Amino acid sequence: MKKLKAKDVIVPLDVPRRMQKEYVKNYLRFTHRTGHVMLMAGDQKIEHLNKDFFGNTEYGPIATDDNDPEHLFRVASQATISCFASQLGLISRYGPSYPKIPFLVKLNSKTNLVKTAQQEPISTAMWSVDQVVRMKKDRKLNILAVGYTLYLGSEFEAVMLHEAAQMIYQAHQNGLLSVLWIYPRGKAVKNEKDPHIIAGAAGVAACLGSDFVKLNFPKTRIGKPEIAFKEAVTAAGRTGIVVSGGSSTNPKQFLKNTYTEVKISGAKGNATGRNLHQKPEKEAIRFANALASITLGGKDAEFAYEVYQGKKRLKL
Repeated sequence: MKKLKAKDVIVPLDVPRRMQKEYVKNYLRFTHRTGHVMLMAGDQKIEHLNKDFFGNTEYGPIATDDNDPEHLFRVASQATISCFASQLGLISRYGPSYPKIPFLVKLNSKTNLVKTAQQEPISTAMWSVDQVVRMKKDRKLNILAVGYTLYLGSEFEAVMLHEAAQMIYQAHQNGLLSVLWIYPRGKAVKNEKDPHIIAGAAGVAACLGSDFVKLNFPKTRIGKPEIAFKEAVTAAGRTGIVVSGGSSTNPKQFLKNTYTEVKISGAKGNATGRNLHQKPEKEAIRFANALASITLGGKDAEFAYEVYQGKKRLKL
């Protein structure tokens, strides 16, 4: 895969001139000079409570050490990733022991206890970009980006749109990257995985000026979803789409799906949480490297599966 140089990075106009070098440096680090993203999602301890960290999946038991938050940091510190995404509080507790991990600080989160039938989804910011920047500078943490979840279609979308816009602007003002999680959700949304509404979410991310947006891969009864997803890729413009990993899937099939999403559909990468961290440490590291071989290394699913099996090694 072609390696980007500093001159190849398009710097948004809301990045001040004095912060342009910082933005370019963070972009190149974040994407490993490829323009693509391998995001390790670790924000589920709030989003899904302990369901993702203890018990069983249809593919077998969750690794016993996954219930310990440090498991996430041990994997992130040894695997090839663009960033480890988690909340500021968790990063502040474990960051001192893992200062070299590239971090994305998730500014908002909500649990899954309150269902749409009870209240339309809303998730507001718990921290500000300014607080993130202060901790980054004071403790010399390798924070490259901030993230925010937006529930498009909720009755409260105006609140979240405002916060997301401000997050992106403030991130760029400080030379940081921005990643939106956009999930069309609420009573007004009939099918949150409809290709057109996902393309609409991609367009919203572009209008807000985000560097990347995390979206679900569409489901469609007509045609192939990888073809339908190209509508979203086009609608996103210069905002790179990162595909959500979703629920636990057979590793071989997951790698095939990732190849389809990135190499055929045109996504800029993947965001993987439970499919990665629910595995024992060494296996999780191999799986992360397998995903990176596709998204950052340009390899096919067969090569990636051999990386996961330990038969081949990732080289970027």
